Amino acid sequence: MKVVGFAGYSGSGKTTLIVQVVRELAARGLRVSTVKHAHHGFDIDQPGKDSWRHRQAGAREVLLVSDQRLALLREFDAAHDPALPDLLALLDADVDWVLVEGFKQAGLPRIEVWRAAPGSLPSGPRPVHYPDDAGILAVATDDPAALPRPPRQPVLPLDAPAQVADWLLAHAALFDHSPQGADRALPVH
Repeated sequence: MKVVGFAGYSGSGKTTLIVQVVRELAARGLRVSTVKHAHHGFDIDQPGKDSWRHRQAGAREVLLVSDQRLALLREFDAAHDPALPDLLALLDADVDWVLVEGFKQAGLPRIEVWRAAPGSLPSGPRPVHYPDDAGILAVATDDPAALPRPPRQPVLPLDAPAQVADWLLAHAALFDHSPQGADRALPVH
């Protein structure tokens, strides 16, 4: 399994790029999963549906299963951020690529997504992290000339997901991840 993170400020285009890269990799016959850190209180269940009613009644876990998909909803006793290795261990081990959005502190090799948005902040463009973060292996941007500092990392075109996918595949060894030893069950606490 190959695991790559995408880092960047809100509105930089991370989600759009990830969706496009997933589509590109899947079109090439690769199995792709994603992990996205969400804000607390998110819900994928529909009020009034049976699974929602199960959770509302106090079920700690609800496993939704059909002949085409599976979804596990798990309630935690207390707020905490699960460790990314534990989450990756929950994924199908036969997946080729996992694209991760969020989890900045997880130590993943990452692509920094930076958009040159004029007037985005009163103080100018958002800062970049690639100069001081060894975990950032490439920078995807819509305007390389607008980057506040020239990167030592490769610069990828933000609006060309096929080129981003090509770069990932050409450098796949940098993203090797072994889930061995990370097969602990995710706690309920």
